[in-house]
Amino acid sequence: MAGSQSGEEGGGVRSVKSAERTTALLEYLSDAEQPRTLREVTVDLGLPRASAYALLMTLVRTGWVEADDGVGFRVGIKALRAGAAYVEQDDVVQRAQPVMDDLSEEVGETIHLARLDGHDIVYLATCMSRQHSLTIVSRPGRRLPSWATGLGKAILATRPWAETEALLPEELAPRTVYTLTGREAFRAELTAVAARGHALDEQESTLGTRCFAVPLRFGGVVTEALSCSVPTVRLTAEREPHVLAALLRAREQIEKG
Repeated sequence: MAGSQSGEEGGGVRSVKSAERTTALLEYLSDAEQPRTLREVTVDLGLPRASAYALLMTLVRTGWVEADDGVGFRVGIKALRAGAAYVEQDDVVQRAQPVMDDLSEEVGETIHLARLDGHDIVYLATCMSRQHSLTIVSRPGRRLPSWATGLGKAILATRPWAETEALLPEELAPRTVYTLTGREAFRAELTAVAARGHALDEQESTLGTRCFAVPLRFGGVVTEALSCSVPTVRLTAEREPHVLAALLRAREQIEKG
């Protein structure tokens, strides 16, 4: 038992090396856009080949990883089951989902709920527009950099800059030509967001898409936000106030529970 544990963590609880490797591998495969080979796993995670292979085969047998012959390894169906359980048991999602459905019906656009995780936002729930064939979809579980999204900006604008800066990576990598990549420019943007009470994504995450986002406040540190994404071809100056007003009403409903 002692041989499988590494250095002390907070609270005097020792971390388990095999568990750390397992979670690191699952996170690695979850972030990958395509299956990863054994060689890629060993190099990227710094694992001995034999250990990586044994760990992968264990996860394949238990359904957490799937092996594609001649291609590599990807997350398995058990990961989907765990992710679905997380969402189904999340109180914020349960409170927000019916309001999101109504909001999407009212404005005719896609609504997203997301949570801050490190320097990324993770989508928790999505309600797609049923009125248009051209729509924006971000599946639950998808991660995007907070600085490139209205959702991330809405959350970070509620926090002191020092706290936000500590979360951000050294380089703010762009997703489009419109992404803010300078720290001072991003800080100024968060100040503006805090002043007006809502955030905007001006094609900073996805070209051809604008987004309105508001933080959700439940009496503690803000970790969630609600957004409405609209293709630029449908977003006229006349529509903007209507979309924002509907989003603010939905935020109030969710916060009241």
